[in-house]
Amino acid sequence: MTDNQKQEYAADESTDDPTTDDMAIRTDVSESVSASGPTTSGAPVVRAENVDVWYNDDQALQDISLEIPENQVTAMIGPSGCGKSTFLRCINRMNDMIDAARVEGDLHLRGKNVYDDDVDPVALRRRVGMVFQSPNPFPKSIYDNVAYGLKIQNKDGDYDEIVENSLKRAALWDEVKDQLDTSGLDLSGGQQQRLCIARAIAPDPEVILMDEPASALDPVATSKIEDLISELAEEYTVVIVTHNMQQAARISNKTAVFLTGGELVEFDDTEKIFENPDSQRVEDYITGKFG
Repeated sequence: MTDNQKQEYAADESTDDPTTDDMAIRTDVSESVSASGPTTSGAPVVRAENVDVWYNDDQALQDISLEIPENQVTAMIGPSGCGKSTFLRCINRMNDMIDAARVEGDLHLRGKNVYDDDVDPVALRRRVGMVFQSPNPFPKSIYDNVAYGLKIQNKDGDYDEIVENSLKRAALWDEVKDQLDTSGLDLSGGQQQRLCIARAIAPDPEVILMDEPASALDPVATSKIEDLISELAEEYTVVIVTHNMQQAARISNKTAVFLTGGELVEFDDTEKIFENPDSQRVEDYITGKFG
């Protein structure tokens, strides 16, 4: 079993290519932002206050504070190694599985600090689902992949109906409805990732975390995942890590920019970040002057 599969089981149980043409990037991103429509405000579901993360003596995140609104897509962008995936994993305490990791500060889910002693990480992960970078369905049938979380959580309900609805919400039902007994490993890469999304939403979480969910997919599959993310935000709060700035501009309402040293440099409406950022460092990153 791969490390990602171990993380997926535990969660249920318990490159940029900068161009030197600044104007081309700005034009592409501006068009993407415009296409995403107006940004609306939502009540915060996740609130971080002065969050620091260390791996042994190396600090991965420094003093992170932000509020993630309900029923919107929040994107986290930044160069490799800046801590954005580390922060994502803080939200449902996936970093607990790393012995060297230490988290300080407060991180609230609907007003409750998820790092309080009385919070059960397993119960937390039922409310905060996770989709990883590489598609990694379990070595089970398509049906059993989607129903897996329901079974181990002893959830009530009509599993056939829940599996069907989850696959429909993941835009996969029409493609697999006649082969639910076949292995999820037999699907294409894009289909496997949508199967993993169906598995994540079947237990009906409040928040869905996505760590570069389209980075290993071809453009057609990527487009389907992006359309799906926009639809999921109507029912869930979605937080996505991406290296693709145009992707963040296309699908997100809010964007957090992490830069070297684990620092959150700017967090604002996506349109504001890409068209008129307050920070010169963010401006330089978005226009490809570094990355």
